Amino acid sequence: MKPWHLALAVLITAIWGINFSVIKLGLATVDPFILAGIRFSLCALPAIFFIRKPDVPWRYLIGYGLVFGIGLWGVVNLGIKAGLSAGIASLILQFSAFFTLLLGGWVFKEALTRFQVLGMLIALGGLLCIIMISDGSVSLSGVLLVLAGAAAWSVANIINKKASTRDVFGFLVWSSAFAPIPLFALDYAINGSAGYSSFIQQVDTTAVLSILFQVYPNTLFAYWIWNSLLKTYPVSTVAPLSLLVPIFGMLGSVFVFHESVSLNKVLAVVLIVLGLAVGLYGQRIFNAMFAVPNPR
Repeated sequence: MKPWHLALAVLITAIWGINFSVIKLGLATVDPFILAGIRFSLCALPAIFFIRKPDVPWRYLIGYGLVFGIGLWGVVNLGIKAGLSAGIASLILQFSAFFTLLLGGWVFKEALTRFQVLGMLIALGGLLCIIMISDGSVSLSGVLLVLAGAAAWSVANIINKKASTRDVFGFLVWSSAFAPIPLFALDYAINGSAGYSSFIQQVDTTAVLSILFQVYPNTLFAYWIWNSLLKTYPVSTVAPLSLLVPIFGMLGSVFVFHESVSLNKVLAVVLIVLGLAVGLYGQRIFNAMFAVPNPR
């Protein structure tokens, strides 16, 4: 990978990691579903008027928009609001990789390898470390909500795979249009007009900047660059860099919110990142290290 492209890839992982702290800043004055609803409204508008609809059935656009917008980010926002720190949320959300493996095995009849199973077990050790944290940065409801968001992300990944579109940016823009109205309706169903009244009265510069960061650098720019890199280089070259996301997520939380880093948190980061590395790339590394040369 060219140094410039490597720097771009690392920048994207940093943006995705720091975004969790940005979300937490926005949640100080904006309800979780309203924050997600505004985010996806701006992801769709006005871009949808200038970008052609991708050549995929409507059910994939609608399904992805609802699952990605509500099931993933709406629920993750709830988890952070429920008392989970931004750094821990970024770490737990990485379990989506394992949920995708499990769901893919069921949908596409793909058998799990021993490295995938071992990776899951290692990562579960990291999750146990998180549950044992007692410094106020972890709540059980927050953990469960973000795990639910991770499961939703795996469903979104399967929908994306089934859609088989090469127009990833157009797919993201058009699918985003189906998330805002349900998100706004959910907030009204739960909180009545209180959330909207509070938004009008309390929204500040921090909330506005939080929303703009989530829409443009984090979603539209980052996904465009990342998928462009995936088209330029093999997946095996680009994808491993995503392991940096929870590391940047934790660093962002330490920098923005002065989150303390206990031994349990360090162990959780090490175990979950190691579990991801083993589960996603262990077989490839093993084959590269112990491949038997073909006899001539």
